[in-house]
Amino acid sequence: MNDTPSPPRVVLTHPAGWIASGFGVGLSPKAAGTCGSLAALIPWWLWLQHQPWPIYLLVIAAGFAIGVWAAGWVIGKTRIEDPGVVVWDEFIGQWIALWFAPVGLGWLVAGFALFRLFDIWKPWPVRWADDKLHGGFGAMFDDVLAGVYALLVLQAAAYFLR
Repeated sequence: MNDTPSPPRVVLTHPAGWIASGFGVGLSPKAAGTCGSLAALIPWWLWLQHQPWPIYLLVIAAGFAIGVWAAGWVIGKTRIEDPGVVVWDEFIGQWIALWFAPVGLGWLVAGFALFRLFDIWKPWPVRWADDKLHGGFGAMFDDVLAGVYALLVLQAAAYFLR
């Protein structure tokens, strides 16, 4: 008999679990990553998009560091290498994708779609990071790379469409 607690029970027992799960969003029974990316749009829309780039960068760096700790805690408790309940990586990746995004709902939707595309498709080196890096850092870093891809494509589109 497996005495390892189920991810939802573990997540609700510690602040690291709440953070890693995107404050419970990762408990969604379907498409937890997409739900995490959608949830990340709320603080971005209400606060983060209005911050100067040094504050934005500080939020991403601190969020990444906290995410490494939180994801590592959940991974240690669940003994699952990349548990679906961990969606804080989607928050950070989505915020990276939307860094310097032009104002407008269309750009928000495009940034969301591009991040989800690169997070699911996992072009190199995103797939490499997903396969080779482990623990909290590994859980977080592949989404950082997917966010960078989305950022670059969104910024190129903004440049050429203006």
